[in-house]
Amino acid sequence: MQVTATEAKNRFGAICASAKSEPVFVEKGGRVDTVILSRQHYEALSAANSGLPQKKRQFELDHREWLGEQNARFEKHGVWCDDMRVW
Repeated sequence: MQVTATEAKNRFGAICASAKSEPVFVEKGGRVDTVILSRQHYEALSAANSGLPQKKRQFELDHREWLGEQNARFEKHGVWCDDMRVW
């Protein structure tokens, strides 16, 4: 569901009720500014993100050699598109 900020302010109770079944995207100035989520959706997102630092460490351990090769290649040659210009 997508609403304007004025609509969200004027119909806050109904918007909160809608957020229990789906995220509500609040527009401000023609762009999505805020998302209203139910507590359950928020907790699910928080739980999914809580393990990211551990996953990152594990990835770095599992792929240490490959990451070293890529970093060495970058240090030697730079980024392949360094000389590209915006027209």
